[in-house]
Amino acid sequence: MSQPDHSPHAAVRTIFERFQPLESVIDARLASWDSAGIGRRIWARDPSVWSATPVPELADRLGWLDLPTSGPGMLGDIERLAEEVAADGATAVVLLGMGGSSLAPELFQTTFGNAAGRPALVVLDSTHPEAVREVQSRIDPARAVFVVSSKSGTTVETQSGLAYFWNQVTSVGNQPGRHFLAITDPGTPLERLARDRGFRAIHLAPSEVGGRYSALSVFGLVPAGLIGVPIRKVLASANDMAMACGPMVPPSASPALRLGAALGECALAGRDKLVIVASPSLSSLPAWLEQLIAESTGKIGRGIVPVVDEPYDRATAEAQDCVVVVLAVDGEENRLPGGWDRGRVTAPTVRLVLPSPVAVGAEFFRWELAVASAAIVLGVQPFDQPDVQLAKDLARRAMARLADGAGDAPIDEILLDTPDGDGRLIRWLDSGRVGDYVSIQAFLPAGTATIASALAAVRDTLRKRLGVVTTLGYGPRFLHSTGQLHKGGPDSAMCLQLVDEPRSDLLIPGADYTFGQLVRAQGVGDFDALLQRGRRACRVNLGADAAAGLQTLISRLSS
Repeated sequence: MSQPDHSPHAAVRTIFERFQPLESVIDARLASWDSAGIGRRIWARDPSVWSATPVPELADRLGWLDLPTSGPGMLGDIERLAEEVAADGATAVVLLGMGGSSLAPELFQTTFGNAAGRPALVVLDSTHPEAVREVQSRIDPARAVFVVSSKSGTTVETQSGLAYFWNQVTSVGNQPGRHFLAITDPGTPLERLARDRGFRAIHLAPSEVGGRYSALSVFGLVPAGLIGVPIRKVLASANDMAMACGPMVPPSASPALRLGAALGECALAGRDKLVIVASPSLSSLPAWLEQLIAESTGKIGRGIVPVVDEPYDRATAEAQDCVVVVLAVDGEENRLPGGWDRGRVTAPTVRLVLPSPVAVGAEFFRWELAVASAAIVLGVQPFDQPDVQLAKDLARRAMARLADGAGDAPIDEILLDTPDGDGRLIRWLDSGRVGDYVSIQAFLPAGTATIASALAAVRDTLRKRLGVVTTLGYGPRFLHSTGQLHKGGPDSAMCLQLVDEPRSDLLIPGADYTFGQLVRAQGVGDFDALLQRGRRACRVNLGADAAAGLQTLISRLSS
């Protein structure tokens, strides 16, 4: 268990450290999987691995197992499209998508950058009007290609971004369809719309691949190819890992199943916080892992809580409820962010050392299989998201009130300039228990340095005051990433929702509501969903100046 994995196929060094006394439990789990043929049964698409009775979204969600071998067949079309887009002088690829549609493309841009002569990737995964305006300020619509990416073809955030930027492109030239590509499942409303509007290309994804397992499908590879990522090498590394974890490999020798058994058994033993630290070349990989882990395992009161971008803290490094994962490219193990030094960590630690950035393909596959197998240990179905729909339904209800002219329903939120605000914050803080984590849910524009810095300070303040790990998600982005965990996972989340009042709004062409109204309704819907699930949730309205409001909040939390 604790020995390095030097598999020639995996090409990634894997070292387990300080897993005693759980090592014997993990080894026993792997031995039981060997006897039961778990690896072979997963590859055979046997749903009884996870459930003794048929359930939706199980047997028909295992197509990702084939992507390392089936993927190369689509690369020629992607590469030809990329050459055409570059020859047309495109300077930006704007990805309109959420969750599984946006996180892998964002990782590719951060990890590899855009190759010489290729456009840069810009991601819009927010409905906050300032976020939309910020993307607009970074591009020339006449020289941009918009990738409209949605598995269902009905994602409201993606539809809103499409409506807005279709209008922008139409205003600067003819043939707007030449500026748009669609990535979706067969037969969706997005496919039909793309054909009706003459989109430049339509890429159909395999319907048996769920969003968070789609990094090696067209959802990840088309945007990657457009910006010049070496997608053939990425897929080759994924295939190496798939071979190392193949159906004839015993679970005890499989890099993915060994990791999944370790994570699952640690979570059962109370170590259900997975602190993920990455070296500079892999800085976006934790965010991709965060969605995969949270949405796959966080249900029926169980789950693994991924903790991303948490600075080094001795209490975390020694915590009894944490496991640490260190991801590094060879040569960068001593270049970890936030003061992390693996020599100071006493919690169980998994170190994964990649030979080069292209090995992210191997990690995509390893972690998909590892998380699916950890779900076996936890007794959860890894491919559904049963608590996500509630927040969507409640957001639609809030939007319907606006459409009917009824205005906002009463919402229990703290205004920082009201006398009772401090008392309500104290009651929320006092609800903390050993083993909790704080989930900061910021329906604020991402990418603003001032706000990002202030949110980091909020995390630091809460971590020190409560002695727990913290997580941070921007809304509505996190609704497609960690939102399932908050509502369906362990009742250990202390949820702090932060909203603002945008100073200026933006109309959504063809809709009877604005971006500002949409993002507010999404926040209201998720807050109501948290309360319906019995979560300890506190909502703070920061006002028209979010940065100033955050500073006031930090002062209140510190006092």
